[in-house]
Amino acid sequence: MFHRYIEKIKTIVKWGKILLPLSSIRFYPPQFILRNPVIQGVTAAINDGHEVAVIVFNLKNMNELAEQLSQSQFAHLIKQIKKYFRAAVEEEIATQDVITLHDFYGDGLTLYIKVDESRLCLSEIDTIMRKIINHVERNLQKYNPAIQTIFTTGYMFVEKKYHSIQDSVVRAHRQALAMAEKRVKSEFNEMVFAIKRIISKKNIKLLAQPIINVATKETYALEMLTRGPAGTVLESPLSLFSVARQTGVLYELEMIVIERVFSQMKATKCRQDIFVNCTPLTLGNIRFTRDLKTIMQQYKGISPKQITFEVTENDSIEGLKNFIYNLKMLRLMGFRIAMDDTGAGYSSLSIISEIMPDIIKIDRSVIQNIDKNSIKESMLKGLMLIAREAGSLVVAEGIENEDEASVLTRNNVDLAQGYFYARPTALINSIAT
Repeated sequence: MFHRYIEKIKTIVKWGKILLPLSSIRFYPPQFILRNPVIQGVTAAINDGHEVAVIVFNLKNMNELAEQLSQSQFAHLIKQIKKYFRAAVEEEIATQDVITLHDFYGDGLTLYIKVDESRLCLSEIDTIMRKIINHVERNLQKYNPAIQTIFTTGYMFVEKKYHSIQDSVVRAHRQALAMAEKRVKSEFNEMVFAIKRIISKKNIKLLAQPIINVATKETYALEMLTRGPAGTVLESPLSLFSVARQTGVLYELEMIVIERVFSQMKATKCRQDIFVNCTPLTLGNIRFTRDLKTIMQQYKGISPKQITFEVTENDSIEGLKNFIYNLKMLRLMGFRIAMDDTGAGYSSLSIISEIMPDIIKIDRSVIQNIDKNSIKESMLKGLMLIAREAGSLVVAEGIENEDEASVLTRNNVDLAQGYFYARPTALINSIAT
């Protein structure tokens, strides 16, 4: 009788979760049709202006472990793995950024997180995955040193333009799983084929967004932004560059972007200064300056003084032995260097003294609602002092309204960029001049 009573209580608690807020069922939500916490969480994040990353952690040797262990031992191992993953996620990711960690009936674990697009770094996702795996493997080693687990990871972003959020989530999960498993004849191979076809055909589109002189309201420069083939899953720059990164062709893609920038500058007779985004991985490649000189030979007449290489992503520059050397070479050639995402984390501040950038771009996270937040304005002033000490111009990114812009004016910020001033558009003669 008592046993039956306990089971009834467990059932009530289990199904009672249906009525709980999403924050209460963030980790391993129950499988029910009445309410889908993944779709609800993703929809809310997208409506709030965030990107959503789907990260898959796949236990590659699950079948071998199932054969090696008894049924009860294997069930307990899976329980421990889920426990350690939850602890790792709670330690590595801010609670408000976790949408859900889901087990999907044992087909690996899937983590949905919201990401602020204005300070998104693909390298941060790589770092998060690595830290979570390391955390889990350390605890599993303590749990049972004889058990060897092999995890593979992959990620993808939920496409906002797809016709329904649910279909977008399913599609992103399938693609992230393909990245993790890298199976023959899987969607991974299809994406490898797609990204290599983009590279072979140089099938990308560039848009130009003005960077404005705050004092004169004139266009100071144009930042070139990349899009993949229209109407495909790789049209979004997030998807395009994340697939390129995970399939080992990021350098090739970024060099094509640089070549297309030169090509469009020549075709439009562009006289404006141009900003081009590059990751430290590309800027630190031993082939970079040589390949850049080859491009310059093809498009003679374009002055390096017109071009600023903007260092994007917060990849660690430690171990990139050619990175600082290549920056010195670029400066000798006449190019300028900008540093993106300043203020988004300690890492960006710590490398200012190493890079000594010509231009510092202050991250959107500092600028957003700065007119309502005196601490953010103090942060802006502090970053400007650092920039002045380094001899750098300052660009405030992501300005979306007049109130934010007014704070820049009273603080004598040099340059600004954002939808308040202009949206990205194709580079045409009238813009270029």
